[in-house]
Parts: sequence; C-alpha cells; structure tokens
Amino acid sequence: MDAKTPTRLHAPVKAKQTRGARVSGIDRAIQILDYLRENESPASAYAVAKAVGAPLSTVYAIIDDLVEKHLLQRKNDGTLWLGPRLYHYGLAYARSLDFLDVATHEMQELCREVEETVQICGRDGDHMVVMAMADGPGHFRVISRVGTRVPLNWTASGRLLVGHLPNPERLALFQKAARVSPTGHAEINAEALSDASAATLRERLSVQISESDFSVACVASPICDPSGACVATMSIVLPEHKVLQAQKRYANAVRSAAERVETVLGWR
Repeated sequence: MDAKTPTRLHAPVKAKQTRGARVSGIDRAIQILDYLRENESPASAYAVAKAVGAPLSTVYAIIDDLVEKHLLQRKNDGTLWLGPRLYHYGLAYARSLDFLDVATHEMQELCREVEETVQICGRDGDHMVVMAMADGPGHFRVISRVGTRVPLNWTASGRLLVGHLPNPERLALFQKAARVSPTGHAEINAEALSDASAATLRERLSVQISESDFSVACVASPICDPSGACVATMSIVLPEHKVLQAQKRYANAVRSAAERVETVLGWR
C-alpha cells in the first residue's frame, strides 16, 4: 500500500479449500473477524459458525485459539467480540499512515475553527465508515463514532466517496446498496443518487440534512488523490439549524480543510 493513500477496507475473505490446513485456518479466522466487524455487535459462537458456513468443530477450535491469543474476547454472557490485541494492531497501522496523520491534524484544526464535531470518512464497500473524529466543544453529540458504518446513500460523505466512479458503476452500486434511512429522508433512487454523487464531487461539497438522523446535518468535502479519485472526506456534523443559518461559512471551512490535506500530501 502507498503510505500516503488510504486503502479501502477489504471484502470478507472466502476460505480457500484447495490449500493446506494452515492457510485454510487463517482464512477461517479472517472470516470470523470479518463477520463480527460486519455484524457490529457480539455474537454467539454458534451464530459465528453458522455465518461462516464451516463445520462447528472447526470454527469452535479456531475461536478458542483466537480467544487465547486475545484476538477475540468472550463477554460475560458467552458471546464473542473483537479482542484487545486487534486494537493495538490498529493503532500501529494508523500511525504508519502519512495520510491519516495529515488529515487528523487538519480535522482537529477545523474542529477548533468551527467549534463543531468533525469526521474523516472513507469507503468500506457499500458503506461509509468513520475513520477519525474530533468532538466539538459544545453539548451536541453525534451518534456515529470511529468505526461506524452506514449505507453510502445516507450521508453527504457517502455520495462524494463514489463520485469519481463511471456512471454505470455508480448506478449499479446504488441499485445494490441504497437503503431506507431511519428518518426516511435519504434518497434511494439510484439514478438520482448517481447524478448527485457526480455533481457534489465536481462542486467539492455535499450537504445532507436529517437524512440519517433527525435534526442532524452534515457538510462534507472530498479529499482527492492526483487521479481525482475521492479517497476520503472531511465532514462537519452539526445541528441542522446551524447549517440553515450559516451554510456558506461551514462550506468554505470544510472545503479549505480538505484542500489543505491534498496540498500537504502533494496531491494538488
């Protein structure tokens, strides 16, 4: 991986039945970890084994080994969740990313400037994922935290993240991935989403109000690599009434922050 470019998260691994037991065991372990990440909550060993589709005895043995190595942990009720060792791996990986270092610095500067919550978001397949976050100083708190994944059509960032794709690819993606949001306000028409995605990337600005959460707005700008692909977004999350009162202020601020990331990395 290029140290200056964030990599999109991988799709769940399919077990390689043609390889030896060691490789197959690694593949199964990755499937287990992927399932828990996708599920976003602890699950029983039986549920994990059923989802992975492997013999129960095989999966149970792998789970026991992962728990022993602290890659998984057992909750008090017996369910399984990601283990603390993964957190330390994640921290070490994050520290190695020039992109995330630069983007996090600009995120914190933007948070101080606008005094609102700011997030860096990336794409994880059919979803947008929060990669980093700086809480604003006020009492307003957003539900989404680092690691939160939501369908692409629910958020301003989600549309930006696929705006550089060819139209047929965007259409196919939204036809498969668009979901009705909790508020019912998010667009689900694939053609409308595809058009909006391309337009917002050209304008370097995407705004959504009450599409994923009531009374919550988001103002986002793309961070693009030299090829023009949107690899991440800078996003301000705030109460909707503030956007309605001062959208231009927030738009200018988030655009400038995203552009600074590109400039520091030599992408502009």
